[in-house]
Amino acid sequence: MTADAARHLRLWLGAVFLAAGLMDHLLSAHAIGGYRRAYVDHITGFVLLTVVTGLILLALARRFWRGRHDITLLTLGIVQTIIGYIIWLNRFRV
Repeated sequence: MTADAARHLRLWLGAVFLAAGLMDHLLSAHAIGGYRRAYVDHITGFVLLTVVTGLILLALARRFWRGRHDITLLTLGIVQTIIGYIIWLNRFRV
């Protein structure tokens, strides 16, 4: 696998993980009643978590892997998927 193909794969995987994180939030909203307010709260939470996590990762990226946007997006997607999964698991407490 060439370096460009590996970079392209990491970019796509990052996008897929971000979509999975959003799906976890949407499933949580649906599970607690599926009301409009639940969806708005979970989507807003996803966006805020993405911004905060993205800012932290940008600072780390500037220090450790400058210019590797594929690594940053992949890491952001994985973190969002893990957080989304934890939120989905916590829906059982509601």
